[in-house]
Amino acid sequence: MSRIQATFEKLKQDNRRALIPFFTAGDPSLALTVPLMHALAGAGADVIELGVPFSDPMADGPVIQRASERALKHRMTLRGVLGMVAEFRTKNSTTPVVLMGYGNPIEAMGWGLFAKRCEEVGVDGVLTVDFPPEESHEAFLHLQHHGIDPIFLLAPTTLDARIETVARLARGYVYYVSLKGVTGAGNLDLSDIEKKIPQLRKHIKLPIGVGFGIRDAATANAVAKLCDGVVVGSRIVQEIEASTEQNVIANVSRLVGELRVAIDKG
Repeated sequence: MSRIQATFEKLKQDNRRALIPFFTAGDPSLALTVPLMHALAGAGADVIELGVPFSDPMADGPVIQRASERALKHRMTLRGVLGMVAEFRTKNSTTPVVLMGYGNPIEAMGWGLFAKRCEEVGVDGVLTVDFPPEESHEAFLHLQHHGIDPIFLLAPTTLDARIETVARLARGYVYYVSLKGVTGAGNLDLSDIEKKIPQLRKHIKLPIGVGFGIRDAATANAVAKLCDGVVVGSRIVQEIEASTEQNVIANVSRLVGELRVAIDKG
């Protein structure tokens, strides 16, 4: 059983919802990435989504774009990200880590080597934003061979045919993008999520996490009532951006702790 599956099964037994924070590896610095991962886990994160910085992040809004730019200035690379996961695993063997990014860096490394390295360092899942399920056959085979969960995005506009394809290929959980647009966008409509999740559950047996537009504890609480996990990215990256290197760990820990409490209120 994968770490992701075990985590969601334990949460289900406890009638709780997953908190899945995201931030970009290498931001605010190379030295603080692993400490931030430990801080997220310590503050109540169930799964950590670790962004692989990329120069053309098409699905990301300005907040995460700036995080990628800062990380790339620090010379963060895919190999560096994998090394950070390996370092994280020396002290934490239980919290699932999902790499979230784009296909180009992985293509440059090669899917076979990438999947092998993911297994070696303790990556649990991979979400490649610009790899639709119809084009993911090679990637899926390599990830499957090395026990890595391929995680896919679904959107409000996703048709049933693609939902069925994702249901067949996905492992771990499915990430539902709660609104049209990029990360950090506003105008989150809870009624739309409430209508869409039952439609997805007709096809998908995996846990469903909801992200994009979740910016505060109240919204996290409301979304948690509708799905299996709450993904928070831009709000956390904003906290990183607004903090100094001296107080970023404390500030992010406080924010994630507030989200944890809100989600657990039910």
